[in-house]
Amino acid sequence: MGDTAITKTTTAEPVTAAGTVTTAEPVTAAGPVTLKMAEAATTAEAATTAGPGAPGPARPAHAAALPVASPGTSPATTEPAPGIPPGARIPSTGGISSGPDTPPGPGRPSAAGTPSATPAPAATPTSPLPAPRRATGPARAEEAAHPAAREDKGQSAAPRQGRADGDPDGPADAATITPHDPCAHGFLPERPPVRSLIGTWTRLDAMARAAAVAPDREAAVALVERAHRADELAALRQRVSRLSLRNAEAAAMRIAVIAVSCGWCGIDPQAPAAREVADEAFLDLWAAIAHRIGHDQFVALPTLALHNWAPERKPRRHIPIDQLARTETLVPIVRWAPEGQPLSRLDRLMLAATRLEAHGIWLFRLAETLAGRSPDDSSTPTALRRMVRVQHALRAQLLAEAAELSAAPATPQQRAVLGALAGQGALEPPVLQAADAVLGIGARRLREGRRQLLRRHLPAQHRAWLSAMDRHCAPVRTLAHRGGPDAAVYREAQESLIALRRTYTALVQAAARPTGAPLTRAA
Repeated sequence: MGDTAITKTTTAEPVTAAGTVTTAEPVTAAGPVTLKMAEAATTAEAATTAGPGAPGPARPAHAAALPVASPGTSPATTEPAPGIPPGARIPSTGGISSGPDTPPGPGRPSAAGTPSATPAPAATPTSPLPAPRRATGPARAEEAAHPAAREDKGQSAAPRQGRADGDPDGPADAATITPHDPCAHGFLPERPPVRSLIGTWTRLDAMARAAAVAPDREAAVALVERAHRADELAALRQRVSRLSLRNAEAAAMRIAVIAVSCGWCGIDPQAPAAREVADEAFLDLWAAIAHRIGHDQFVALPTLALHNWAPERKPRRHIPIDQLARTETLVPIVRWAPEGQPLSRLDRLMLAATRLEAHGIWLFRLAETLAGRSPDDSSTPTALRRMVRVQHALRAQLLAEAAELSAAPATPQQRAVLGALAGQGALEPPVLQAADAVLGIGARRLREGRRQLLRRHLPAQHRAWLSAMDRHCAPVRTLAHRGGPDAAVYREAQESLIALRRTYTALVQAAARPTGAPLTRAA
């Protein structure tokens, strides 16, 4: 062959038979060297990467590059280490032995192309690289429980999309929303409502504000017809599918304001008879928004109140939505009173319902506590006593709201809106329905059909939660037919809920019918 050209190979940790040699200078070898070892390494590498049809067991792909001693060869003969191509010269401390080639393992083709029957002894591959350190103790348990946490390390602390302090649009689809948990924030929205829409949807925002302050229904209907003739409603209809869920809920609130201002709150937008009463283009937009949020009967207090508020000033830090509604001064997004004038009674009633929902978050948590409890459980009377205290606090809050509400101005149009909503049973606060699901007042006072009539104005996930509470709290309601101290506590909780409902009804009547008589404290 003659003299082989000197090949310069640089490696941080060259592998030899004597072990690992660490040197800053590359080691070179010169002289006649046969190609038997390169052929053996190439043959072993080809066998390990063979497909399923290859005969015999195959070694792991990474093991082919590890130094494994073979029988019948010089102890100095090793397979190439990782990073050294086949056929390259392997540096060593004393030279390279040119002994006989390495016989292949069982079922592995030899250099001549025929399988060899000589079995290869079991050898433990040893990697020249140091083994990675494994976490121990709590760090190892955390790594196993949260494998994705390592990917988050090094990322910025900016708010992620869909969080209350992140992107205002939030997730783009309802499928990305986490399941609703009433114990977190009750039936309040997960994030503060959208203050103003953008793009083409600013026309809907302006239309809702103008319809809310319209002097009568005819003026509000004229606004809708004008938008129809300008093809604004058709343009909005084409853009409904592009709305995020949060923005779709904001658009639904504005649709509800326009509908009640025009006197259309009791109609079904998809019913053929509705087209004889309301504007056809507006009904198409209404139906598209209802399909986008998955809720048909949304023209009611849960949408008009719980999605129509904002803090007067932006909080300096992120706080839970129920705490935000309790501690901050709230203002309506779409005002029923003209700009520059004091809030109307309808505005104050909607804000009072929002604050009632925020303060009533403890009723939702107590409902989860009582769900599935036995009436003989020691925690049952404790939770019922706490319900009594919470309901007394909510009633005191409504009485405090009544003084400001009675002093607020009201117009005939606003009183007509309240009368229409009350006639449809669309003014029932969700928090009272949650307490009713636990204590069962509605089954006796309102009958089951009336209860379902009130719940139709809630989203599907909220109705499902109330139905679950009906079932899970049935054992607790058996205390109504018993005697003893636990039954007395249950009846006290029922009476406090009845008093709370009567106080709220009196607040609605004071907003709908202006009168100089103050709201009484009688239950």
